[in-house]
Amino acid sequence: MSEIVLYVLPIFLLLMLAEWAWGRRRGHNTYGLADTLSSLSQGLLSQAVAVVTPLFQTGLYAAVHSRLALLPGTPWQGAVGALAAVVMYDFCDYWLHRTSHESALFWAAHAVHHQSEHFNLSTALRQESLYSVMGAPFFLPMALLGVPTAQYALAGIVVLFYQFWIHTEHIGRLGWLDRVLSTPSNHRVHHAVNPCYLDRNYGAIFVIWDRLFGSFTEETEPCVYGTVKPLASWNPLAAVGQFYAELWRRMRATPRWADKLRVPFKSPGWMPPGAAPSALPIEARLSQPRFDPPTARRARMAAVALFVLTAAATGVWLWFADDLGAAANLSAAAALATGLWGVGALLSRPA
Repeated sequence: MSEIVLYVLPIFLLLMLAEWAWGRRRGHNTYGLADTLSSLSQGLLSQAVAVVTPLFQTGLYAAVHSRLALLPGTPWQGAVGALAAVVMYDFCDYWLHRTSHESALFWAAHAVHHQSEHFNLSTALRQESLYSVMGAPFFLPMALLGVPTAQYALAGIVVLFYQFWIHTEHIGRLGWLDRVLSTPSNHRVHHAVNPCYLDRNYGAIFVIWDRLFGSFTEETEPCVYGTVKPLASWNPLAAVGQFYAELWRRMRATPRWADKLRVPFKSPGWMPPGAAPSALPIEARLSQPRFDPPTARRARMAAVALFVLTAAATGVWLWFADDLGAAANLSAAAALATGLWGVGALLSRPA
């Protein structure tokens, strides 16, 4: 998986550069330097977590498949079997994605992907570090039906890579495709905090699931991106821990143990008795300017240089990660997190 990402990453970066140039030419630049580096930092962190949590990436799936598969082998061979695996993966991913918006504990893992207040191709690479760990059980029905582990992993890559192109403001409505597939228009809705758009359009490839299960909404008004409570930080570790800290605050704020225990399992917006709301009223949130405080020029240049060095070192690590021991990979992951924290600290220096 890591090697595939390394092969395709240059293509993603070229497409991001093309989107940036197109936006500049059209007078609608959707990129911000600090935001882009923040999103790419989360992508690197997610790859690091994938390396150090192989049990939750494919190990659990492989164990279930080897012991409990009902239809192993023949049904999943050939192009038809591969296509069926992608459709099944997308269906399972719909329910994981929907759960991640309806359960506070799952939202805590997923929120990272929504924290950017921009919407561009770099947002697609803003992957969650703990999402695949939390979501591993959702794909076990595929193992029970006998989809081979390698085919499951390939289907996951197809679904993940498909979603790259739908993170853009430069592609409008696409007619009948908007009724069948997850398209940029449909996915802009998903990333918006407008009240009419919240928790809609979960499909990764197919938006048909949303139409079948009542979670589809068309794009009808300009989108305001981000989370209801903005992150307001370039610290990548703070981004990962933001909503976990919020859940802890809510649990501490209520005296009843029953309410404390309900907090992780209620909706992300549920407030227990005694806990004051932490988010702005939605009207104020929609009119709030994007978080983009001015940063000293030297600090920005240093942040870019440190990020490039960290990313290059990460690429080398990912290439050899399968041949390294657990201790070496954990050490490399810690070094990566430290480097990315440094990038965030530089971007936070006031002008």
